[in-house]
Amino acid sequence: MTDKKLHIALLFGGNSSEHDVSKRSAHNIFDGMDKDKYDVSLFMFTKDGILLDHQSSQRIFDGEPEDQVVKEAYAKMDLASPLAPIAALNEVPEIDFFYPVIHGNLGEDGTVQGLFRLLKKPYVGSGIAASAMAFDKELTKRILNQAGIRNTKYILVTPDNQANYGWDQVKAELGDLVFVKPAKQGSSVGIHKVRNAEEYQAALADALTYDYKVLIEEAVPNPREIEISILGNEHPIASKLGGLRIPEGDDFYDYNNKFVDASGVVFDLPVIVAEPLQKEITQMALDAYQALEMKGMCRMDFLVDENDVPYLSEPNTLPGFTNISLYPQMWNVSGISYSELIDRLIELGIEEFNHQNKLRYDFQSLGEEHVGKKIYN
Repeated sequence: MTDKKLHIALLFGGNSSEHDVSKRSAHNIFDGMDKDKYDVSLFMFTKDGILLDHQSSQRIFDGEPEDQVVKEAYAKMDLASPLAPIAALNEVPEIDFFYPVIHGNLGEDGTVQGLFRLLKKPYVGSGIAASAMAFDKELTKRILNQAGIRNTKYILVTPDNQANYGWDQVKAELGDLVFVKPAKQGSSVGIHKVRNAEEYQAALADALTYDYKVLIEEAVPNPREIEISILGNEHPIASKLGGLRIPEGDDFYDYNNKFVDASGVVFDLPVIVAEPLQKEITQMALDAYQALEMKGMCRMDFLVDENDVPYLSEPNTLPGFTNISLYPQMWNVSGISYSELIDRLIELGIEEFNHQNKLRYDFQSLGEEHVGKKIYN
């Protein structure tokens, strides 16, 4: 850190189903930031994907009705301009660092990371490619399989091949209990636990409204759900493990459990498991983090079967920071406080930005003798 206070742009909201979750995460991160170190400007992406200016974003952040503030802000904007989605960034003094707290689409899929790259500014979290790959559950599985990291078997269904995968074919390949998941969604949105043909058809139809790629995954029987937090760039570290138990009768840890009513969920922080299992999960998480070329942070979700065999379920490159989110809680029980965690994430973003700036990207870096000349075969 420098002696000068960093001007942080805290981005939240977004046009995904996790819009309101993002707002809650942003409040906690804002409150956890050391204001002696950081000046913070707030920017909210609306549900239409338009970035509001700091004043409008602050009003919503402070509790004014979002719909009314957005309506007033839109009336002052040239929404026909191709720069309308990001025009608000021109209305503030120089920004030193971007802190995205946008879960799901726009935030975790590489979109805002591309914006930060164009603006030549450091930011929290993984880069464009790693974000996009980890957001796509099917691409994630391809990479995990190539790296030899255990995960559940799956079938990829699209509108083009949907006719080839009726319930009988799915059951023959994966068993009579499966999960249907949109490839690019978060917070368990669009996910269904399926036991028969009727449920399968309804689940597939719903999932295809969220994405044109849908995963049909084998179910791990009677799994324990184990989480682990990862922090770092080239040399990441892992937190202690966290466990969760959902209310009896619930099919899985769904959106309601995560963000609406967690009163029936039991969190074990840290969770005590056999040492061999703890070591295996930790190593699998670190291996996956590096195989996916992640930076900054990630929460890895695991399913553990009755024989203590762990399966990596999915990574989350911008995990929640709500009051019940596991990523910061696992670091807290591992000895890193909320404010210290935020400091480290900012430091890691600056570190990665400086690391990437050592590479040669343009003609100017090649020297005048190369400008205008063919430099490839």
